[in-house]
Amino acid sequence: QVQLVESGGGLVQNGGSLRLSCAASGSIFSINAMGWYRQAPGKQRELVASITSGGTTNYADSVKGRFTISRDNTKNTVYLQMNSLKPEDTAVYYCSARIGTMTSSINTDYWGKGTLVTVSS
Repeated sequence: QVQLVESGGGLVQNGGSLRLSCAASGSIFSINAMGWYRQAPGKQRELVASITSGGTTNYADSVKGRFTISRDNTKNTVYLQMNSLKPEDTAVYYCSARIGTMTSSINTDYWGKGTLVTVSS
């Protein structure tokens, strides 16, 4: 029905950069907030950044000034530009979006399967 597919993860050195992408597809009527979460080994999943349909952004304190979230509503895609990466940024990054579909008026949160980001020291 609705799919979120992340891409762009990988291995990068301390101080490097990566850009994650997440494309939503399926019977989409509207996409409200979109966001990126991450889960490191042995830790709970945490919000990294979010963006509303109007472009208002919110960031975790740990990534402010280093990460930038953006979205292209024409492509149903959200991006996360990650600069000055640190080993503690190592985690599986998940995309999430609150979507209204063609068959339901109720907005539902959808999740991607995740993409691994590894920052080596």
